[in-house]
Amino acid sequence: MQDVMAIYWRQKKRRGRSAYLLSVEAEAVKDGKRLPVRLVYVRDKNKRSDHLVLVSTDLTLSEEEIIQTYGKRWNIEVFFKMCKSYLKLGKETRSIAYDALTAHTSIVFARYMMLALEQRRNTDERSLGELFYLTIDELEDLHYLDALASLLSLMMDCAKEAEILDDEQINQLLDLFVAKLPDLWGKCLKQCA
Repeated sequence: MQDVMAIYWRQKKRRGRSAYLLSVEAEAVKDGKRLPVRLVYVRDKNKRSDHLVLVSTDLTLSEEEIIQTYGKRWNIEVFFKMCKSYLKLGKETRSIAYDALTAHTSIVFARYMMLALEQRRNTDERSLGELFYLTIDELEDLHYLDALASLLSLMMDCAKEAEILDDEQINQLLDLFVAKLPDLWGKCLKQCA
């Protein structure tokens, strides 16, 4: 039985600018039960002489995946700290009704998303605008009525393949559908067809 520091000092470390200092498979013991774990020792960014020990019970993960997962978990911790401390997740409502608590939580999370987006806009050099305009260009190629006509055509083809309706019944169903649409849509669909 050794603690993580004893394991660290007895093993050969990786040299250079590696993402991690040491990776060791070990067994953790809790209440007499043995559990296989992987210990990944990483330099502490704030204090170069210290290190952090990341423990993973999933031995199939690589060291890089363990480090990335830990980084994501830290962002989640910051999210909850921000919601609880600054956005008053637990203190702003006195209701005990489930719907009210769900609504309050949703509002707090929406406020956090707005603050995070504003922070990104102010601090991140990358722009979200270009991505937005790229998606507009792709969507512009297929207009709504063209998409609807394509879907109706696909539905008619499927009905023919499944032999649910014959050609005459399909045409009657399509005419009925177009007749129930608003006039402008019906005229445009007839032009598309």
